[in-house]
Amino acid sequence: MAKRKFRWSNLYLILIFILLYLPIFYLIFYSFNAGGNMNHFTGFTWEHYHAVFADKRLIKIVSDTFLLAFLSALISTIIGTFGAMGIYYTKKRMLRNSILSLNNVLMVSPDVIIGASFLILFTLVGFKLGFISVLLSHIAFSIPIVVLMVLPKMQEMNESLIDAARDLGANQWQVLRQIILPYLTPGIIAGYFMAFTYSLDDFAVTFFVTGNGFSTLSVEIYSRARQGISLEINALSTLLFLFSMLLVVGYYFISQDTHGKKHKQKISKL
Repeated sequence: MAKRKFRWSNLYLILIFILLYLPIFYLIFYSFNAGGNMNHFTGFTWEHYHAVFADKRLIKIVSDTFLLAFLSALISTIIGTFGAMGIYYTKKRMLRNSILSLNNVLMVSPDVIIGASFLILFTLVGFKLGFISVLLSHIAFSIPIVVLMVLPKMQEMNESLIDAARDLGANQWQVLRQIILPYLTPGIIAGYFMAFTYSLDDFAVTFFVTGNGFSTLSVEIYSRARQGISLEINALSTLLFLFSMLLVVGYYFISQDTHGKKHKQKISKL
């Protein structure tokens, strides 16, 4: 019975992965189609990929999107990390729970509501919509993600390590740099990658707060898709999918390296 259940669970997982990845592979397959549609595969070609790299406007949008994702992830990771520390060290339980609840509001709120709220805010204060408005919005919705990644690691940390460091004469900065931050590194890395990917593929919030002179990949793909089927979109989406896979692999090796170093440190202490 146990083996039969195990086989059925494997079959269920295979079906789920097929449903998730089949549309993506269908899109990738037709990105090499020499024809101009996704109805019939007429032959293999790199034409659509050449068109992507020849489109200077699209390349500019790609570079702006990655710059936006990098900056928003970096800033939100710094703020979110220290925010998680602040929540953890808040002594009053009611205040700590209230702050954590407010942090979680952005996680459960629909993106349309968040985007509309930012649009109203920027309009009221007279802030010009563009790169900065999108950057501020992405930082705002990425901070709660980082907090939720870092806070559990903060709760797992042994307070005796900090007490021992202080007994040995370490000041607050040394405790932070040599004890707390190294221990939080896996959560910080996870928070950064999550914030980066959320910023990279966000559409709803960006659609509300982007200006006429600035666009991101998600908004650009949406506007082009409304004009009709273009296999250039397939090629661009394929490149983004491959880049996402590289991010996942990179995160895996970074996290494995971090865990390996911690394990070696524990062995050396023993």
